[in-house]
Amino acid sequence: MTIKLHCFGESGNAYKAALALELSGLDWEPVFVDFFNGATRTPEFLALNPMGEVPVMEDGDIVLSQSGVIQDYVSSKSGKLGGRSAEERRQILRWQFWDNHKFSSQIGGVRFQLNFLPEKHRNPAVTDFMQARLKSAYKVLNRALADREYLVGDRLTIADLSCCGYLYYPEPFGFERADWPHIDAWLERIAATPGWKHPYDLMPGSPADRA
Repeated sequence: MTIKLHCFGESGNAYKAALALELSGLDWEPVFVDFFNGATRTPEFLALNPMGEVPVMEDGDIVLSQSGVIQDYVSSKSGKLGGRSAEERRQILRWQFWDNHKFSSQIGGVRFQLNFLPEKHRNPAVTDFMQARLKSAYKVLNRALADREYLVGDRLTIADLSCCGYLYYPEPFGFERADWPHIDAWLERIAATPGWKHPYDLMPGSPADRA
C-alpha cells in the first residue's frame, strides 16, 4: 500500500517527513495541500488533522501528524535512518526535540515573516530577536559537527533529517552557509546521499507556482 504524505513544497516540516520517506525506500506519494489558499483550515483537513498543520501521513488506517513522529514511524517501518542502540535512539530524540524547540521553530517564523508575510505585517523587532536566537543555535549545531560527519553515530539518521530540513531552502532568512563551515560540509554530505532531493523537487508547491 502506498503511503500518502499531505504536504506542500514550502513547508520545511513537511520536507523533513518527505525526505525520510524518500530515503527510506518505502513506497509513498505526496498529496498537495494548498496551504496559502486556506486548505489546512477546511473541515475536511481538520478531520484528518485537528491541529490544522502539515505534514500528515496516511498509511492505511494509520494517520500521523508532526514531522518527528512521522520520521520515527518511517524509520521503524523501514529499518533505516534510525539508531543502532537504545543510546543512539535517545540521542536521535534529543536532537529532534532540540530542533523542534530551538531551531526549526525559529527558522520557520523568520522565513515566513521575510518571504511569505505581506511586508506591512512584518515586525523587524521580532525578526531580529528570532535571528539572535538562531545564531546561538547555529553555534550549537556547528560545534556538534566539528568532529563528526553526522549528528548521531556514524551514518545519516532522522536526527540529521530533522535539523537540516529548513537549511536547503533558497529564501533568505539570515543563514549563510559559508559562515558555518561544519554545517556547510554536513549539508553537502546529506545532499550527496543517493536519493536526496531538494524540497521543491520532492514535493508539489513552490513560490514559483504562486508567482
